[in-house]
Amino acid sequence: MFYVYILQLKDHSYYVGYSENLKTRIMEHNRGMVKTTKNKGPLELVFYSAFKSKLKAVKFERYLKEGSGFAFRNKRLV
Repeated sequence: MFYVYILQLKDHSYYVGYSENLKTRIMEHNRGMVKTTKNKGPLELVFYSAFKSKLKAVKFERYLKEGSGFAFRNKRLV
């Protein structure tokens, strides 16, 4: 399975990512091992979705980072 997830950072902004192992990836974020979220903890997982296809997960992650996906994320997911 492939997961797309949304983290809320301590400054109340959001980080969108994807991973094949969600539990491990969240631990990496919380331990400061991910450059983009290193000094932005504590982090809270606010949404995740599972996909069978890596391609679909990557496309959904990209969508959430773009204009209409950004609005969809804010209105429906967080």
